[in-house]
Amino acid sequence: MPDYNFDLLVIGSGPAGQRAAIQAAKIGKRVAVAERRSVVGGVCINTGTIPSKTLREAALYLSGYSERGLYGSSYAVKERITVDDLLFRANHVIQNEIDVIRHQLRRNGVELFSAEAAFVDPHTLRLKEVDTSNERQVSTDFVVIATGTSATRPEHIPFDQTHILASDDIMHLDAIPRTLTVVGGGVIGLEYASIFSALGVRVTVVDRRPNLLPFVDEEIVDALVYQMRQDRVTLRLNETVHHISPESENGKGDVRIDLESGKEIWTEKALYSIGRTGATKDLNLAAAGLHADDRGRLSVDDNYQTEVPNIYAAGDVIGFPSLAATSMEQGRLASCHAFGIPANSVPELFPYGIYTIPEISTVGRTEAELTEAGIPYEVGKAHYREIARGQIIGDQSGLLKLIFHLETRKLLAVHIIGSGASELIHIGQAVLAFGGTVDYFVETVFNYPTLAECYKTAAFDGINRLG
Repeated sequence: MPDYNFDLLVIGSGPAGQRAAIQAAKIGKRVAVAERRSVVGGVCINTGTIPSKTLREAALYLSGYSERGLYGSSYAVKERITVDDLLFRANHVIQNEIDVIRHQLRRNGVELFSAEAAFVDPHTLRLKEVDTSNERQVSTDFVVIATGTSATRPEHIPFDQTHILASDDIMHLDAIPRTLTVVGGGVIGLEYASIFSALGVRVTVVDRRPNLLPFVDEEIVDALVYQMRQDRVTLRLNETVHHISPESENGKGDVRIDLESGKEIWTEKALYSIGRTGATKDLNLAAAGLHADDRGRLSVDDNYQTEVPNIYAAGDVIGFPSLAATSMEQGRLASCHAFGIPANSVPELFPYGIYTIPEISTVGRTEAELTEAGIPYEVGKAHYREIARGQIIGDQSGLLKLIFHLETRKLLAVHIIGSGASELIHIGQAVLAFGGTVDYFVETVFNYPTLAECYKTAAFDGINRLG
């Protein structure tokens, strides 16, 4: 084998890049990470997952939203919530996570370059240091591209980071607006829409599709839509934006949005959240024999290997599901395959977590998918309001739904909406992994009072439906 500088060079220090690098380092490989930001963590830590989820927790706490079921709709921890109140918590968490990641990389002997990487050939990359004009070339046996994505910014949208923003701009808000229009009803758009509605902002969501989150079980989405409307969110579905511009008029707002249907929306701020684009345009992919699609994404096989055998890609840069948890696993598996390490994973059992208010988490197929596949099933449900813990925490709208095979009673899927959904889902995920039946939940004793009791209640409900 040629004497390369490194056995593995990872481009990007987000969740996929971290796991790919550390997995290779654990087996004694020479590993380096090239990160074009001055800080590690990628979009996940600095502008995406961690900031948005921390803003969500700050909003829930300060607004008193989670306690209103017990203390009334006027309850709040702080009357006048400012952007600084929200960012104080977010910045604390971000700095801690950056420190943790740096420590992990250093502890495992991973060399970190604060540099922008570009291919010279499949085994050679040019690294241009951040904040200087210094460049160097390094060679490597394998490459993992884990550059993530950036918010898609169409040229015809006049982004100004003040009135018209992309999701990456939220951390630079100057004030909490009175009104906000979110263009795009995907995961990111709905998360921010529900966060700001919890803060008392009048939110409008515009989406060209007739239904939101088509990959989520329909009943769960219906519950989310109901709750968002209860929180005064206006949903404009089956609508397309014709024109958007900063344009004050008679105190109506600072942004005017014209829909193709003729409707007109005036809003103080607009969040344009129509997908994300892979951060690959500066990689000089052609020199490595690679090409990205029109959204900057790379194609990979089941082992996360591109068409160039020594180059892998993982994380958001390869597209759906674009979740931090799945990205971590993809990075680990890519590294394992590159160095011939046996590794098993079951993508069908990857849980999805959507941090709207209320939060959603699912594992397994939806009712629609099972129906299309011709699989006979039955459903069992438990509402949080039936569970003592649900009453204690004041969550009246939560729902846990089990789907199991009609004949074998084998668990097929779990879908949850409500407090702690992204934590609760792992119980169902474990039962799915060992091929358990719905009877497992009947025979298991859960702590009382806990939300986990929903599994037992839902199991009894499903079995009773069998007659």
